Amino acid sequence: MTDYFHDENHFDKTYTEDEFNLKEFEVCNFTSCDFTSCNFIGVTFTDCTFTNCDFSGARINHVAFRSVTFIDCQVLDVNFSMCDKLIFEIHFKDCILDFAKFYDLKMVGTSFINCSMIAIDFMNSDLTDVLFENCNLHKAVFHNTIANRADFTTSYNFSIDPEKNKIKKASFSLAGLKGLVEKHELVIRG
Repeated sequence: MTDYFHDENHFDKTYTEDEFNLKEFEVCNFTSCDFTSCNFIGVTFTDCTFTNCDFSGARINHVAFRSVTFIDCQVLDVNFSMCDKLIFEIHFKDCILDFAKFYDLKMVGTSFINCSMIAIDFMNSDLTDVLFENCNLHKAVFHNTIANRADFTTSYNFSIDPEKNKIKKASFSLAGLKGLVEKHELVIRG
């Protein structure tokens, strides 16, 4: 039996390991909540917003994120790869996503705005039409990704091998071109 919550606001709560199991949230807002101890199982979030929340190290196996926005959240070392892949839609603004894992996910149209994404893993992901706006992608893993029409124009510190990724019509700034030819050890001045 799944518990259903609709149009609720949750403020300044610290959740326990299994407090969210088998629950469904629709049009709910979570503000200044701590999810670091959570082990999410069978949870669905639809049209929800998380603001100033901490998910660092949370286990989010078998969670459905359907049109979910994270604003000013800490999402350190979270593995999204085991999420429900049906209608997977998430957006991040002003978040710290260092060491998060998004491998094997279809993330078409996702937006990452002003995020720290150090050592994030996008291996085998579909990043078509993804917006990376002003993001630090230092040591981010792009391997066998589809990043067609992705926008990297204002992001920095990335290294993407065009021979191991599909980047047709992706956008880059002149300064960002260095991240595309890094493996060739070229010296680019300008």
